[in-house]
Amino acid sequence: MLVKTYCAAVNGLEVTTITIEVSMNPGVVYHLTGLGDKAVQEGRDRIAAALLYCGYRFPKADITVNMAPADLKKEGSSFDLPLAIALLSAGGSIQADGLDRYMMVGELGLDGRLQPVKGALPIAIKARAEHFKGLIVPKDNVREAAVVNNLEVYGMESIVDVIKFLTGTEAFAPVVIDTRKEFYEQQTLFDFDFSDVRGQENVKRALEVAAAGGHNLIMVGPPGSGKSMMAKRLPSILPPLSLSESLETTQIHSIAGKLGTGTSLINQRPFRSPHHTISEVALVGGGANPMPGEISLAHNGVLFCDELPEFNKHTLEVLRQPLEDRKITISRAKYNIEFPCSFMFVASMNPCPCGYYGDPTHHCVCTPGQIQHYMNKISGPLLDRIDIQCEITPVPFKDISKASPGEPSEAIRQRVIRAREIQTERFRNVKAVHCNAQMSERMIHTYAEPDEAGIAMLRMAMERLSLSARAYSRILKVARTIADLAASPAVTSDHLAEAISYRQLDRGDWAER
Repeated sequence: MLVKTYCAAVNGLEVTTITIEVSMNPGVVYHLTGLGDKAVQEGRDRIAAALLYCGYRFPKADITVNMAPADLKKEGSSFDLPLAIALLSAGGSIQADGLDRYMMVGELGLDGRLQPVKGALPIAIKARAEHFKGLIVPKDNVREAAVVNNLEVYGMESIVDVIKFLTGTEAFAPVVIDTRKEFYEQQTLFDFDFSDVRGQENVKRALEVAAAGGHNLIMVGPPGSGKSMMAKRLPSILPPLSLSESLETTQIHSIAGKLGTGTSLINQRPFRSPHHTISEVALVGGGANPMPGEISLAHNGVLFCDELPEFNKHTLEVLRQPLEDRKITISRAKYNIEFPCSFMFVASMNPCPCGYYGDPTHHCVCTPGQIQHYMNKISGPLLDRIDIQCEITPVPFKDISKASPGEPSEAIRQRVIRAREIQTERFRNVKAVHCNAQMSERMIHTYAEPDEAGIAMLRMAMERLSLSARAYSRILKVARTIADLAASPAVTSDHLAEAISYRQLDRGDWAER
């Protein structure tokens, strides 16, 4: 007897429908074809134990299992459930009609319970695209998969429930989630708020400009000056995610297995803060089974690198292309995968090895050569992709001890949203450009060209402050954002002056001050 069930394999962001074919003839041999990896092959033992625990027997026959397409490598344990159902049906243990109407995924525990799998959301999207009536997933994945409309999604506790459902002995209702209600209710709830930050008004202003234009930013200051504290509060002033952005971000986290139990949609912009010992593969993605890295998990959000010079220099250099192209292509001998990675890059660092260069309350013991060597750990090409560079000094006690809180994140966020609305209108006819940081050189000359007085100021600043030529376009992008925050149609000298003040690491006299 030949029985077919359907599931899916996730390869990067691509999902392929897998047909599991089970044929039985007299004999005692079990054959598995279709390039299943070790986890797929071990599934036979898990299935046999689970079926025995639930009162069924593994069929005794010459069993041939094919996972089509046979030339695509199958990885992971999510094929256990459809394979077990196919074996029971082919062996006559159950009479299940309509197996061709449902896609199913799930790992089997030895007691028959269904364990959660990765990629439930993209699999649900694929099931709808292939016109399946429904999708059967482990109960822990049901809210994630139920985000997809026009598809019946069933969350099951065990294989026994799946058998009851497919044989019609018990009715189960599909899970329905009011996606929009849950999505919008959670968008304004943040654990951190800028009202907790006393002082540092100039740095908060720089963060507001960065959020308004999607600019990359680096903060340089001694230990305890508040760099990490303010970076963690950056998501609270970023514009809210749209539903399409949320769906795209949730898919990436689903594939990586980073969604919490019971999560449906990610409703806040991601904030990823990898440790400085991270490897290149963990940062950009890849591996034997290609998975998204930290830069893709930060898609539509923030990637924060604390103590930037402590990162391996080769690891930092792999950020250069993703920062420019906002996507990462991972090419290996056996696969070619592309992950999106449009994120704000935020970094912090000490100004010198001892950490106290420029600190008015501590004495720096570093020589100019040591400071220069420390700063050179960050290459010029990487620094070139950071639009805003600002110094931080420790907050005096009189400011820390103030009873009145700082400006709340909600007030700053409203200004950022208004500035982003201006940019959305400006770039409505331009594909893949949504904020000022993504402008091309031609667009800079169209939308951010200063007047004669502004050009004179920019020329003087570049000469006197020893600014590099690469800083020119970055200054104009930031100035355009500052003008948007002020609702100004033109870039004026005041906007340029503030933008120039955010290029502090480009000065040629950094280590000689």
